Amino acid sequence: MAGWQIEAVIFDMDGILIDSEHVWDEIRESLAKERGGRWHDGAQRAMMGMSSPEWSAYMHDVIGLQETPQEINDEVVRQMLERYAVSPPWIDGAREAIERMAGVWTIGLASSSNRELIDRVLEAGGYTELFGAAVSSEEVAGGKPRPDVYLEAARRLGVDPENCVAVEDSHNGIRSAKAAGMACIAIPNPMFPPGDALAEADLVLDSITALNEAAVRAARISTLV
Repeated sequence: MAGWQIEAVIFDMDGILIDSEHVWDEIRESLAKERGGRWHDGAQRAMMGMSSPEWSAYMHDVIGLQETPQEINDEVVRQMLERYAVSPPWIDGAREAIERMAGVWTIGLASSSNRELIDRVLEAGGYTELFGAAVSSEEVAGGKPRPDVYLEAARRLGVDPENCVAVEDSHNGIRSAKAAGMACIAIPNPMFPPGDALAEADLVLDSITALNEAAVRAARISTLV
């Protein structure tokens, strides 16, 4: 055990900082239906947390789109960037939470979004320099629930994963953070609830407005008792 120290807070992006899970869902479902795919009710949940190579392969192999995974990825990202053209759909209180956390600890980002989307969001908020590291799961071996993206974020920050607290909303995200050895605060998305993975979180908050220094310390302490 690395001790009681907290060195970094690492955020998920989609569903935590920006209200975008339904946007991903709408775009991928629309693309599937336009191009003769076999969309199903569990598709969005299945793809939550996947890296871009993983979900684009899923769209090809399971949903049945004829385009290559790279072509599918490029079209979905193009449409997502169009949606973010004016401003990303910030969740109420998210920007204030970023600033609160950055005032106390180093902060990082561990996201399943593509690098282009991460960069667009951070640039739009003026946060590019505020985040010590921002990692896309397309840059690591496997997406969530594998721990790779969180471990890489900690590595780039130069901190021990056990001294990090992750902030997540999804079932795969919670499991990814815990597999990386981090404390995890869950802020469930009511549209895409995390199910039984919620019990694995060290602290559950109703809203990101409740994310403060005391909450982060409480989540870390819960891993030590």
